[in-house]
Amino acid sequence: RAGCSFEVLHTYSLIHDDLPAMDNDDLRRGKPTCHKVFGEANAILAGDALLTLAFEGLASLPSLGASPQEALEAVSVLARATGMAGMVGGQVLDLAAEGQPIDLPQLRTIHRFKTGALMAAAVEVGAILGRASPEDRAGLARFGSALGLLFQIVDDILDEEGTTAELGKTTGKDRAAGKATYPALLGLDEAKRFARATADECRTLLQGLSHPLPFLQELVGFIHERRH
Repeated sequence: RAGCSFEVLHTYSLIHDDLPAMDNDDLRRGKPTCHKVFGEANAILAGDALLTLAFEGLASLPSLGASPQEALEAVSVLARATGMAGMVGGQVLDLAAEGQPIDLPQLRTIHRFKTGALMAAAVEVGAILGRASPEDRAGLARFGSALGLLFQIVDDILDEEGTTAELGKTTGKDRAAGKATYPALLGLDEAKRFARATADECRTLLQGLSHPLPFLQELVGFIHERRH
């Protein structure tokens, strides 16, 4: 249920991200975006409903065996990751950076708030519900943040090299909109090198944990090598 809570929240963020006032996109997951099919007002409401459903799901975790304290911590982690200190704050910075000169630390901050915050929260909530030690929980949160950065670097590269059919969304829009991306800032070859270095960082962080987590090791490779 915690995984479903993160996915419905993620879908809310995509619906709102595609809106005309945000990225103004017509295609998502290979289909017309929510506002194109159902209208802008219904798309906003759908996103709002999914956002609140995510917290309803986490709040119900004690019915599945989690303690009330664990459920409360999970809600707190997700709330922090999605508000001004996370996705919403990152989106504000991202919009403000369109067409503006930006350096690498600023770009990393934007993506640490956006993609990184949500992935870090997903991994940390898994650690909470899996009753990991405080040290492993902190290490997993750092891993999640690095994994989010890796995802965003690869996403930026695919926006340059991928096709609309492969990705299920319009490619080339970031550059056309003057968005801050890693290829735009570093060049495509250097962005790929940065992705490899970030994947290595993710693997190193996992090696510092008290237990091996082969699924997360495989996830690093999947994200680094993905083509969609």
